[in-house]
Amino acid sequence: MLTSGIILLAGSLLSPNPGLIFWTAITFVIVLLILKKVAWGPILNALEEREKGIQSSIDRAHKAKDESEAILRKNKELLAKADAESDRIIREGKDFAEKLRADIAEKTQAEAQKMIASAKDEIEQEKRRALAELRNEVADLAVRGAEKIIKSNLDADTQKRIVDTMIQDLSTNRN
Repeated sequence: MLTSGIILLAGSLLSPNPGLIFWTAITFVIVLLILKKVAWGPILNALEEREKGIQSSIDRAHKAKDESEAILRKNKELLAKADAESDRIIREGKDFAEKLRADIAEKTQAEAQKMIASAKDEIEQEKRRALAELRNEVADLAVRGAEKIIKSNLDADTQKRIVDTMIQDLSTNRN
């Protein structure tokens, strides 16, 4: 009996009933209208707001990306300028060092020339002093020699020997 009741119920459910179809369709349309009025509007509004929020986030991300690229370009330009400036400073430093080296070399050369000239002057003065001393000594020797010759009235050979001895003494004193 249970099986026959199930079969009877299944048969009644499977057979089309125009009244049930009509009321089911009316109920479906009413539920659809209520859902449209109550649920779908807010759901669609929420979806539209979410879509706008997502689009806004995407736009902000694009804007931030563009700004970061601009900052990166500017940083690269500043870095290139800094590199150029450092190259210029290094080049100027090298030029200054080279100029300073040349100035020092020139001053050293001038100082050396002054020292050489001073040494030459000093040598010349010493030479003059030595010559003056030599003249004085020669004059003294000549006077002494003349004195000896006058004191001893010697013959010509003795006088010649005395003069030769004085000349030898002169050359020995010179060395």
